[in-house]
Amino acid sequence: MVESLTTTLGRLQHQRTLVALISSHRTLFTVLWVAAFASVFIWQRNIVNGFFVFGRGVTQGNPLPRLRPVVFNLTDFGGVGDGVTINTEAFERAISAISKLGKRGGAQLNVPPGRWLTAPFNLTSHMTLFLAENAVILGIQDEKYWPLMPPLPSYGYGREHPGPRYGSLIHGQNLKDVVITGHNGTINGQGQTWWKKYRQKLLNHTRGPLVQIMWSSDILITNITLRDSPFWTLHPYDCKNVTIRNVTILAPIFEAPNTDGIDPDSCEDMVIEDCYISVGDDGIAIKSGWDQYGIAYGRPSTNILIRNLVVRSMVSAGISIGSEMSGGVSHVTVENLLVWGSRRAVRIKTAPGRGGYVQHITYRNLTFDNVRVGIVIKTDYNEHPDEGYDPKAFPVLEDISFIGVHGQGVRVPVRIHGSEEIPVRNVTFRDMSVGITYKKKHIFQCAFVQGRVIGSIFPAPCENLDLYNEQEQLVKRSSSPNITDIDYDF
Repeated sequence: MVESLTTTLGRLQHQRTLVALISSHRTLFTVLWVAAFASVFIWQRNIVNGFFVFGRGVTQGNPLPRLRPVVFNLTDFGGVGDGVTINTEAFERAISAISKLGKRGGAQLNVPPGRWLTAPFNLTSHMTLFLAENAVILGIQDEKYWPLMPPLPSYGYGREHPGPRYGSLIHGQNLKDVVITGHNGTINGQGQTWWKKYRQKLLNHTRGPLVQIMWSSDILITNITLRDSPFWTLHPYDCKNVTIRNVTILAPIFEAPNTDGIDPDSCEDMVIEDCYISVGDDGIAIKSGWDQYGIAYGRPSTNILIRNLVVRSMVSAGISIGSEMSGGVSHVTVENLLVWGSRRAVRIKTAPGRGGYVQHITYRNLTFDNVRVGIVIKTDYNEHPDEGYDPKAFPVLEDISFIGVHGQGVRVPVRIHGSEEIPVRNVTFRDMSVGITYKKKHIFQCAFVQGRVIGSIFPAPCENLDLYNEQEQLVKRSSSPNITDIDYDF
């Protein structure tokens, strides 16, 4: 798989290179020197000062992890990394000690190389959890060790079963200043047992995520691997100022149900960057609550930047918004994204009853390689928590831009399926060229869509969209934005 991906990336880079031929070694040296200097400058600006621009303006980013005044090793508290000994009490004792040091700046807990079997445990504020190279935290597979928690307030009840839900392997609530990092150590949920029991309908409660942080702020997760979660992998819920950087997230691409990679849920001011995700459901799914419960909870996901990702999802989509988006999703930028070997690349999904909105969404510099459907907007994703939802609570979808969309081996580049009740408004396409595998007429599919195409794109757009030239001057106004040209047969 690595060789295939490397070959693909090389081919795409060669095809789309923008660098002119350099005439001399001196010129090459100068260019490389300037690029290196600029890279260091940008790195220092972004990392040390922590400022970045996206969404609605300038947001203060997370600084480098602070050197904690105290450092503990898990072995100091009786931890044994043999893959057999249960280390829950060792983690709990260590974190209890860290919780007493908050006024001094907290502490760091080092997890040394080894296989550290544990039941779920809770983090504390002003804490760094550091996983050394070859350190693996293993989730215990027997669900009797996993505590039950109340359902999420914006979902009404457990996502899969009414009533309590299983907690996450690594959990935190009402925290501030938490870092999970390392030398690419691993947190492994050992989800195989959970997936099998789910398929056999042997579980009485909703499965738990691998890592879930709730009602917290100033969270940094970086330089680790997360794999084989029982359910959603990384679930920040109602959090603010979250950075996820250089994280690898893995699960089997088939037979690993609902193993979403990252699910920002009612989160604000968030960056996800430089990650590799290959999982059994959505690579990323931005959420904000489910139907009437999400509407009542009223916490949107907003001001989110996703960039520099490689994603694979053979079951769902690389990057999704929804379908649980009843609190609203806005001011999201997705840029520099490669989706390969996947069912769908980017998708927005919703339905009558959701309410809320998806607006001010920008996709920029997207590359699709061997993807069945490139861009999807679906408004009939009819899955509801119970019969109490309002079928007339129609979501609003508007101000969505796709700029710089390229790729090859795509069956249907665009499928935007609005409806009379949920039209898709103010969609923009610009700089699009996607190689297709099916030479059919209707591969740019639309229904109840209003928007525009700037300049020439390939494949030819649907008749629903207005046409503008490169100077953004109107060339042709669409006379039929409500025309339906959706074909799910290919």
